[in-house]
Parts: sequence; structure tokens; C-alpha cells
Amino acid sequence: MKTLLRSQDLWDLVEQGYADPDDEGKLRENRKKDSEALVIIQQAVHERIFSWIAATTTSKQVWLILQKAFQGDSRVLVVKLQSLRRDFETLMMKNGESIADFLSWAMTIISQMQTYDETVTDQTIVEKALRSLTPKFDHVVAAIEESKDLSTFTFIELMGSLQAHESRIN
Repeated sequence: MKTLLRSQDLWDLVEQGYADPDDEGKLRENRKKDSEALVIIQQAVHERIFSWIAATTTSKQVWLILQKAFQGDSRVLVVKLQSLRRDFETLMMKNGESIADFLSWAMTIISQMQTYDETVTDQTIVEKALRSLTPKFDHVVAAIEESKDLSTFTFIELMGSLQAHESRIN
């Protein structure tokens, strides 16, 4: 949702709202942009959820309602984020699990963390993934750590390397 609103240059308006300027033209422009954002959000939600926001008049009001409904208040947010951090920290590849499945699960957790505005760098993800692989990948981990600069090695590059290696050994 944020991506769509950003692409339409509407996200700042949704997140911060707008003040009624003295300039009538600017006010009209702000209201028009707000209405555009409101339509995008309303079209994106399920009809059951639409009833929660139908009476709201600004995109910021709608966003606050949706944020509270799906993320909870700040205490709930902290608890959910802590739970996701724990899931990420304790993530380990299982014997017999494919690289694709393992990395997909890791990215699911990371995406959820980013939903709560948690910043997770590629380096953090790469290092965690390398630590979490099964022992059958130890030699690959050693080769990557020796040959790559982990501060610039991306998750996508890691995924490609690991999947190529897995296909060779299978």
C-alpha cells in the first residue's frame, strides 16, 4: 500500500495529513490529492474492513484506523516486533529443508519486521543466513566468507550462490 501511495506522490499526505493553507488553490490541490489517496486505500481494503473506514473523510484518518486495527498501539507494536526479532535470531535451517524454502522463510520474517519500520541490512541478513545453514553447507559458508566482502554481498547474491551449490550436490 505504501509503495502505491508513494508512487503517486501521496504518501506524505497520508502519513502527515495537511494543514488548511490560506491559499484557496493550494487548499483545493491538497483536498484533491487527499481524495485520491483515500480512493486508493478504500479500493485496496476488503469490504468487511471498508465498513470501519467508510465514514472517515481524510486519508490520514483512514490510515490511523487501519494502523491501529492491524498493528495495535505502541505496546502491541513493541511486543510483535520483539517476537519477530526472536524468530529471526533463532532461525535455523532444518535438515532436509531446501535453500529456497529456508531463505523464503527468512525473508518472510524480515518483511514482517520491515512492516513495523525495523531496518535490517543486507549484511545482517547475509551473516544470519550463513550462521543458520545446516553443516552440509559449512564448506560453502567458508568459501563465501573467504572470497566475498560480507559488507557489500547482497542477500540476492547469497541466494544465487547457495541455490547453485545446492543444485550441484543434489
